[in-house]
Amino acid sequence: MKAVVFHDIGDIRLDDVPEPKLKDPNDAIVRITTSAICGTDLHMIRGTMPGMVPGTVMGHEGIGVVEDVGKGVRNLKQGDRVVIPSTIGCGYCSYCRDGYYAQCDNANPNGPAAGTAFFGGPKETGPFNGLQAEYARVPFANIGPVKIPPEVDDHQAILLSDIFPTAYFGADLAEISSGDTVAVFGCGPVGLFAIVSAYLKGAARVIAVDTIKSRLDCAARLGAECIDFGQDDPVEVIKQLTGGIGVDRAIDAVGVDAVSGKKDDKEGAAELKKVAPKIHPANGNWHPGNHPSQAVRWAVAALAKAGTLGVIGVYPMTAQFFPIGQAMNKNLAINMGNCHHRRYLPKLIRMVRAREVDPSEVLSHVQPLHDAIMAYKSFDKREEGWIKVAMHMGA
Repeated sequence: MKAVVFHDIGDIRLDDVPEPKLKDPNDAIVRITTSAICGTDLHMIRGTMPGMVPGTVMGHEGIGVVEDVGKGVRNLKQGDRVVIPSTIGCGYCSYCRDGYYAQCDNANPNGPAAGTAFFGGPKETGPFNGLQAEYARVPFANIGPVKIPPEVDDHQAILLSDIFPTAYFGADLAEISSGDTVAVFGCGPVGLFAIVSAYLKGAARVIAVDTIKSRLDCAARLGAECIDFGQDDPVEVIKQLTGGIGVDRAIDAVGVDAVSGKKDDKEGAAELKKVAPKIHPANGNWHPGNHPSQAVRWAVAALAKAGTLGVIGVYPMTAQFFPIGQAMNKNLAINMGNCHHRRYLPKLIRMVRAREVDPSEVLSHVQPLHDAIMAYKSFDKREEGWIKVAMHMGA
């Protein structure tokens, strides 16, 4: 079968690989019909999230049709159309039972303390072969995959595998409630869904920060007040828009790639805009652990006293810097983590089925699998208009 395979930093290929087989009683084999490219995939390719094992199939977003199930899978059958949560949980440990699927004690073969298990990730996450392939083995399939109702089409469903749940989780972490003014830093796909999620949870105003025109245009269509950090200091503008108070809640939807070594925000913004399309460890002495995130610095500075920051942008274990003094002296609450996708999927599927939200509004490109490497390059370069890319496996 064809699959997108990691070989080295900056080197992914569309390879022929063996089709997966059932290994455990709770496994399922899913024929992937649609996958997608995520900003987290770029972390692995750029090396900002280290530890990728050569030969690992990429991707953690997928929907498809069940081809086979193990004896322990009693809720799925051949022919079921399902969305696969990006993170993997067993369903029976104390963390999964409380909804903390991303902190499952049993899913990660590296042990309970190893952290989140997800598809297509580094060695410390499993590793599990990913979903940018024609077929995938899905462990703990008796709890993970969720059936897709016929009213939800493939372009809507693929966005439920990761980015919509992650954004909604971010709105939960930020403790958004009715009447809040919210700042979202980063208008990539997750940031755009964070805008949607903030309004779903009752926000009165959402202020979006980015520097790519197509993303800001999309954010504006979703109802956000937009700031181009390449043109304006986002903290100053947010203070102006809020009478000098700041926002009640903020979401970091960027993560490790929003990094600048500059001390001055304007200078840092200019540097980030210049290097954003190609951040790699080989470019100078940059390292994901030796500079604070520009998005986090802006968020902490833009928050009102006693505000809340939700961090859903991905950071590697090597990241160690945070503006803790400023946050502490403003009495900020800070929540962060990997999304518990399986916890949110049923609710979000009901919302889409009821036409409360159409996630496909954020989907900008649909490419066949044989164009995967080209699509990765365009997405990595943040080419104008490339917001979210789905891939049809059978095309």
